[in-house]
Amino acid sequence: MTQLRQDSGEEDPAAESEGPRSSLDRFFRITQRGSTVGRELRGGITTFVAMAYIVLLNPLMLGSSEDVTGASLGNAEITTATALCAGVMTVLMGVVGNAPLAMAAGLGVIPVVAFTVAPEMTWAQAMGLVVLEGLCIVVMAVSGIRERIINAIPLPLKTALTVGIGLYIALVGMVSAGFVSRQPDAADTDVPVQLGPNGHLLGWPLGLFCFTLLLMIVLMARKVPGAILISIASGTVLSIVANAVFDIPAEQWGRTTPELPSSLVATPDFGLFGNIDLFGGFVNAGVLAATVFLFTLVLSGFFDAMGTITSVGNEAGLTSSEGKVQGMGRILLVDGAGAVAGGVTGSSPNTVFLESAAGVAEGARTGLASVVTGVLFAATMLFTPLAAVVPAQAAAPALVLVGGMMMAQVRNIPWSDEDFVIPVFLTVAIIPFTYSITNGVGAGLISYCAIKICKGRTRELGWLLSILSLVFALYFGIEGIKAVFGVS
Repeated sequence: MTQLRQDSGEEDPAAESEGPRSSLDRFFRITQRGSTVGRELRGGITTFVAMAYIVLLNPLMLGSSEDVTGASLGNAEITTATALCAGVMTVLMGVVGNAPLAMAAGLGVIPVVAFTVAPEMTWAQAMGLVVLEGLCIVVMAVSGIRERIINAIPLPLKTALTVGIGLYIALVGMVSAGFVSRQPDAADTDVPVQLGPNGHLLGWPLGLFCFTLLLMIVLMARKVPGAILISIASGTVLSIVANAVFDIPAEQWGRTTPELPSSLVATPDFGLFGNIDLFGGFVNAGVLAATVFLFTLVLSGFFDAMGTITSVGNEAGLTSSEGKVQGMGRILLVDGAGAVAGGVTGSSPNTVFLESAAGVAEGARTGLASVVTGVLFAATMLFTPLAAVVPAQAAAPALVLVGGMMMAQVRNIPWSDEDFVIPVFLTVAIIPFTYSITNGVGAGLISYCAIKICKGRTRELGWLLSILSLVFALYFGIEGIKAVFGVS
């Protein structure tokens, strides 16, 4: 592993004395970082296998939501957009950032787009906000505002956001699979949700969901590479067999009935590409609501990227003793560009994936691994018919599992600090309970500020956090304000 300068995070120039052996080696600094072309290829393939599930999960989440007009996105076009953007941005990360960091539609941000933003505007307007989010992140990375916001919001509330989104993702997975369903309106109960379709687990689809989830848990526990993808593939095969043998009614499967496609290869569907309306959302949802949505998008992708880049960079030996990641400026620019590209392609914001650590564990140390991963993602655009076969019962267990892993961050919350207990709880609980990440973030910030003000410790808040809390207060009270002033 290459030695790093402790004062700047840059590579030791002494390593140059080894001398690259080829133009490829020279460009990616493979030998300089103590790696080989073979390790980079193996690492790139491993990362792809570890995160290829996003090509199946993104259509599941985006496709299960409708915009303000009642329109929904097609499975094939979402799959194409997901693979295209992940491929292009991951290659760009490898070439520009020269880091073994793969990018794809962020699981922490997809629900914001699908279930918070899109229902208040059209899909084109929602993707327009995604583009604006990316531009904001790029500007903040260049100007240094990113660090100010990071310092303004207390770490426990950032952690609570991750935990809340984890619960949210898990709930979305359970609802999509039918494991959890709405309780029909009835006079004899006030319980809003129930297990299965009638309070019990019934039918082959739910049985296959449980099997796939258990298989995924076992493979993850045994640290099997590609555990999520293997489990989804196994669940899909069993679903196809069960559907053919038992002739299961389509309504039990939901949106996707597992049947073999007429062809394994198809022309990519670029129907979502360029379908954006940058500022229409501010008209449709209102300036205040759209501004809060934009802030939530930035916040959701903002901190996840910082944590992932730092942790994976450290595993790859690309950080100094002070925690500075080599080439951080270029990496952050590509990360911001990923959100822009996500909006343009219609796949939702793209960001760095923690699964990149799987490739690092296989020896990846340079951007060559990312180029390999990106090329593999791009190739999956030709196999969109396969994605259309996967039922929610086979793909949704991954959402439950990923949500559980995100929930593990709860261990980093200082539960002994009474100033954070309630704000953290409100953030974590309100996100899944209201199906809105925006509501959870706002409740956490406002309650935290209220506690500090009541204790006479307003100086600890700072002006930026106070402004953010005021914005959320206006967001929550906007309908009441409209009523008072007679605004329709």
